[in-house]
Amino acid sequence: MSRREAGPAPAGGLVVVDKPAGWTSHDVVARARRLAGTRRVGHAGTLDPMATGVLVLGVGRTTKLLTHLVRADKEYLATVRLGEATTTDDAEGEVLAAAGTRLDPAVLDPAVLDRAVLEAAARPLTGSIEQVPSSVSAIKVDGRRAYARVRGGEEVQLRARPVRVDVFELGDPRAATGVSGAPVVDVDVRVVVSSGTYVRALARDLGAALGGGGHLVSLRRTRVGPYGLEGARTLEQLEESFALLPLAEAARAAFPVRELSEAEAVELRHGRSVGVVPGSCGTREAPVAAFAPDGALVALVHDERGATRPSLVLLPA
Repeated sequence: MSRREAGPAPAGGLVVVDKPAGWTSHDVVARARRLAGTRRVGHAGTLDPMATGVLVLGVGRTTKLLTHLVRADKEYLATVRLGEATTTDDAEGEVLAAAGTRLDPAVLDPAVLDRAVLEAAARPLTGSIEQVPSSVSAIKVDGRRAYARVRGGEEVQLRARPVRVDVFELGDPRAATGVSGAPVVDVDVRVVVSSGTYVRALARDLGAALGGGGHLVSLRRTRVGPYGLEGARTLEQLEESFALLPLAEAARAAFPVRELSEAEAVELRHGRSVGVVPGSCGTREAPVAAFAPDGALVALVHDERGATRPSLVLLPA
């Protein structure tokens, strides 16, 4: 029996998927649309096909929250290969054989390339930095995605942009053999980064800081904002039961909260402002979830010009 035959489509909410390798984010959204019985499904930040882990989907009215959830910080576990550069900065690209893409053989000895050396190379890549995105990113260049231009044989140079790397933890380096058969070093890392940070670019730049190439061998996203792997479900589990995190519960997990009076809830439902509660509200970029006395999510709100105004009304009058 199909989902549509089994009963009505579920109400709006969030679902946290543990994306498998080989699937695009669009593939996962398409599967969720079938399971939910609605086209109104979106995601809060893509994952490359080779990557696995947390992909946050919004269904129904909850898709309106995704714009704000995309801005949340993200945590990844990855394996970086030092000593080989690739055309895509990950294992799916072709190995570059140009001069300067391989590390000095002495440095490739894990006994020489110890954690202290790695941490010194990673330090300039931590904190608020200017990062040049990977050339195969989804950034548009003159109306076309950068990755489409690269795959079409063009050489793409992207501008550096500000990002934040809050955590860049490195494990012990270990000897390995690269695709080309040359000796390389693999190192496991954990990073916590702002939205818009490319972990592939961190791998590339770590290799460059050590005098050679670097790329990602594996990537697993373990958290998007407050949503982690512990609450994620595989596609197989979703086939069995497509349960959603309700809209109000999802918002309480992701945003600071303001409890409204009944009169305030009415004003916000009509798109009007209410009085400021000191310390309770945020900005347009980092809003606060405002709840009616009955627990319903009324709006996302922010402080502006001495008033609390709706950024997004979710329970209109």
